[in-house]
Amino acid sequence: MSSKYPLGEHHYIHRIGWLRATVLGANDGILSTASLMIGVASANATPGAIMTAGLAGLVAGAMSMAAGEYVSVSSQADTEKADIEIEKAALRDRPEAELVELANIYMNRGVHKDTAYEVARQLMDKDALDAHVRDELGMSEFGTARPVQAAISSALSFSAGALLPLLAAVVSPEALVTPAVAGVSLLALVILGFLSAKAGGAKRTKAVVRIVFWGAAAMLVTGAIGAAFGTVV
Repeated sequence: MSSKYPLGEHHYIHRIGWLRATVLGANDGILSTASLMIGVASANATPGAIMTAGLAGLVAGAMSMAAGEYVSVSSQADTEKADIEIEKAALRDRPEAELVELANIYMNRGVHKDTAYEVARQLMDKDALDAHVRDELGMSEFGTARPVQAAISSALSFSAGALLPLLAAVVSPEALVTPAVAGVSLLALVILGFLSAKAGGAKRTKAVVRIVFWGAAAMLVTGAIGAAFGTVV
């Protein structure tokens, strides 16, 4: 089977922009909503109060994730744009110094001096700004900040994750709300850990254990707090 990658190579870095936001959103949606509902249920709340808490958590969490991601990634984008403007000015005002700077970067990576200067010249003749943005500032198309994409991915994935414990509470008997929500949420975390590791090329067992451990810990703590106080806060 032919591959778009040279020599059949396959890399995952191009997925980093949406994968981080999606995994973070889904994980938070499952975990925060389930923990909130378990904490409220442990305080002997009515089924209506439990569902209200879950729905409120879904809406507030999705909006918070979207706003937080947008503001955070926008700040990153602003910083990237500012650095690019600085680099444009430097290339305009002192191109020879920028050539030396670029050549030194290649020499520090092990390239012979003459070769480093020749490579730097050729790259700057083709696209000086691109060469400096990539090799001096360390920016690439894969890591470029995309605020809208991050906000939408986070909000949608949070909502999708939060729906699972809510549905578990809806279909389970009143006496089994807590174990049903916990069980469905842990299963969802297992699937999320597996899929995110597969999409990112990471070790699947490690990813699953990590996400389930922290998920179970969060639900246990909120359940214990709800039971200890015996009231809905």
